[in-house]
Amino acid sequence: VGNSQVLTCPLKGNITLLRWTITPKAGGPCTLVYRADKNETHRTTCSDNINLTFRAGEPPALEIRQVGIAQEGNYSCEVASTEGNFHTRYHLTVLGKECAKSPPRLSLSCDEQGSPVCEAAAGKPQAQLSWVPEGSSTAEEKCHDNGTVTVLSKFTACSTNVTNVTTCMVSHPAGNWSQTIAC
Repeated sequence: VGNSQVLTCPLKGNITLLRWTITPKAGGPCTLVYRADKNETHRTTCSDNINLTFRAGEPPALEIRQVGIAQEGNYSCEVASTEGNFHTRYHLTVLGKECAKSPPRLSLSCDEQGSPVCEAAAGKPQAQLSWVPEGSSTAEEKCHDNGTVTVLSKFTACSTNVTNVTTCMVSHPAGNWSQTIAC
């Protein structure tokens, strides 16, 4: 959130037509079309912070200034050139500043049967959970309206001679954490 993002559209030869189609997770689609013969760009329902850029010696690009949650989604570039047609696709995931400063909340507890239960609450994107020592586990995911995901994992030891001290490891783009518990 708040940074600029540049998506390139590789091609060979000279452009005749360039089209970006943007399908955000929320809201309607937007298109930007550039016609080289008229040197004009036509845009439909695209926000002002999304623009085509042409720089000498570089492939044409789509620049998104001040990226926000509204820009999260799929980006598709189609180019017709003197050397053929080219297609490139991107999926843009937006990590809010609050995610980097406030990672998923980690909690570890024991259930009624004495099994460790690990929860990584409200992560975006969802956190990945693993256990030490390794054992079997079940995981549930709950999606929230604000785009965050809570992951709940329950650990089951593979054998009875495994120590009762268990560590839940959480992996997330904002960082890695662990907690240990004895059930």
